[in-house]
Amino acid sequence: MTDGDRGLLIVVAGILLVGIVAGIPEVSADATLVLDGYAEWTRPDALIVDGQRVIVDRDTKWMGTISALDVVRPGDAVRVRGVRRPDAVVLARGIDIRPNGHALLDDYVQKGTDDLERLWLRRGEASRTDGDGDAIPLGRVVTGGPAVDRVKRIATRLAPPYVDQSRLRVYVIDNRDWNAIAMGNGSIWVFRGMLDDMSDNSLAIVVGHELVHYTHEHARRQLQKNLWIQAGNVAALVAIAAIDSSGWQALARLGGVLGFSAWSNQYSRALEDQADRVGLRYAHEAGFDVSDAPAVWQRFLDKYGDRDQVTTFFFSDHSTAATRRTNLEQELRLNYTRGQD
Repeated sequence: MTDGDRGLLIVVAGILLVGIVAGIPEVSADATLVLDGYAEWTRPDALIVDGQRVIVDRDTKWMGTISALDVVRPGDAVRVRGVRRPDAVVLARGIDIRPNGHALLDDYVQKGTDDLERLWLRRGEASRTDGDGDAIPLGRVVTGGPAVDRVKRIATRLAPPYVDQSRLRVYVIDNRDWNAIAMGNGSIWVFRGMLDDMSDNSLAIVVGHELVHYTHEHARRQLQKNLWIQAGNVAALVAIAAIDSSGWQALARLGGVLGFSAWSNQYSRALEDQADRVGLRYAHEAGFDVSDAPAVWQRFLDKYGDRDQVTTFFFSDHSTAATRRTNLEQELRLNYTRGQD
């Protein structure tokens, strides 16, 4: 192997490391928490952001266009770096609050999901695409009746105050599996299997999770992240092609694939975990009993099993059901014990 090849392999190894490190939660050595979301609810002296209660003090550094809690509006974009106090409230050391405006790729996501919604409604059937680009049927689309009305009532209760209720559309997919889908245009699709097997409290946990994908613009955020990842992937492939040895090329290519896969999937899992946290807050604020939330994911674990952590890290865009159950148990302890709001 030439010195140049060694150098290129170091570059590819760096890509793998970046992919892994980029997916690790952003928590510093001094236990600083990073919250990135919206002002879901406002309190006289606090905000609810990312499902957490956030307060400020005279040492808080204001970095956005808004510099006082009493002028924050529900739906404003909020980014917080703070520490969790013994009472579980997050004290902001730095806070950036701005009106939530039009973002790059918003129109693209809106049009794409509008087109997909119209396609499913026109066909009367939902579908997914396999690796070869072929459509795999998911089930008949139900647009009205008791099942749709039930989900609509729950979704309406769950939506935070800044959400335009007229933009929420609910459908049921006639499929016995436990699943639900939220599109970037506000349409929510729930599989009939969950309606038949879950109480309203349990269903609110799942629908709340899907609603967050819409309210927190996860489709657009994931698309933007993937564009950056694809740009990095192209640069890596150019570097790999310059390696003389075909064997080392193959090894470098595998390292690059794993690195970018880890980066993308960890970001996806971060969005899924946020949807769990904020969806739990939606259910709580709507008056549902959220104490059963960990048991919902235990039921998923019992029904579908789980994946090993290594496989999940590289190749899954969802945290394991066991991890999600544990995370929700922690959320209940931090934010929903007696006397907390």
